[in-house]
Amino acid sequence: MGRTMRIFLVFLVCLGWVRLSVKVFAESEEPQEQAVVELFDRKPSPRKTIDLQAIPYKIVYETYRRVGGRSNWEIYQMNADGTRKRNLTQTPYVDEMYPHVSPDGTKICFVLDRGEGRRKTRSVYYMNSDGTDRQLVERNARQPCWSPDGKTIAYLKGEYERYSTREYATAELTFYDLETGEHLQHVNQELRHLYAICWAPDPNWFLGVVHGALEFSDTILAFPAHGTEVYDLAKWGVKGCRPDFCFDGKRIVWGETDWELCIGDISFDGNEPVVTHVSKFAGCDRDSKVYHVDFSPDGKYVAFSYGPSRGGQQVGGMAKGWNICVSDLSGHWVQITADGNHNKEPDWMPMVTETNSMPADERP
Repeated sequence: MGRTMRIFLVFLVCLGWVRLSVKVFAESEEPQEQAVVELFDRKPSPRKTIDLQAIPYKIVYETYRRVGGRSNWEIYQMNADGTRKRNLTQTPYVDEMYPHVSPDGTKICFVLDRGEGRRKTRSVYYMNSDGTDRQLVERNARQPCWSPDGKTIAYLKGEYERYSTREYATAELTFYDLETGEHLQHVNQELRHLYAICWAPDPNWFLGVVHGALEFSDTILAFPAHGTEVYDLAKWGVKGCRPDFCFDGKRIVWGETDWELCIGDISFDGNEPVVTHVSKFAGCDRDSKVYHVDFSPDGKYVAFSYGPSRGGQQVGGMAKGWNICVSDLSGHWVQITADGNHNKEPDWMPMVTETNSMPADERP
């Protein structure tokens, strides 16, 4: 056999392998790993990078500071540029954290820690958005979120009576009807060790993180509000924790690592949830952390917390030096608080506010 013929036969063999590989790829039912785009700043940009005063929404967040001569957790409210800070709780002998605003902006659900040491308890409450008319939802409960119509609060019961700051020390996803006061357990009684749950604008779906339960070690799940199925979104490149829906229900954000935040499109139109167009929109150096992402009501911005890596991201975790930041999803993000008083868990208020203009001496 001549040299030319041998080369030609090798070419045919290689061509056959290429065609087989293309066929296998085309016929595979498994989603292929998506290329994740990364183009963002690793440090806060100058505040003038984003026109913060033009953002017509307020932000609520948890912060640890002195009130009535004592240091404790309080829930604060501020404009999107960090001005007009207001303490909504002002309770020196209990800790309020994890604020989440109802879809119409009129109420805030949150957790409240009361007591000391082994006798401490965590409970779920809600109140008016101005801090008045506080109502108990359930004792030994945590991780509350709102239904799309604002008539129901979903929460997780504590796994044990003994107090714990572990995010995943949870059991029994439960629905609380604000009008009737009734508590209804989710049909899937195997939903344990969940945290960071959020209810989709499509009321039939939830997102949440599971740790060491449902045969998963640590992953982001989608699951129906009234069914027993669970779907691991890692197959679509959604890896990490603390997901959040955009108000149109078509996009989600989450933290892929302690240092990177991601965004993607999500659809519930098929037989299971599908996430596409995954990209990274914000991040930091590894001596810091970025956490607790939340979409603005118009979907143009994301608020999150940022600070030294030694800070505790869990509810009740001390995080000195952490501040609230805002990203415009173009790769730029700015810091809107500057006091570093353990500022975490930002949540947008979905209602337009009065003008944000303030004298220069009242700016952060």
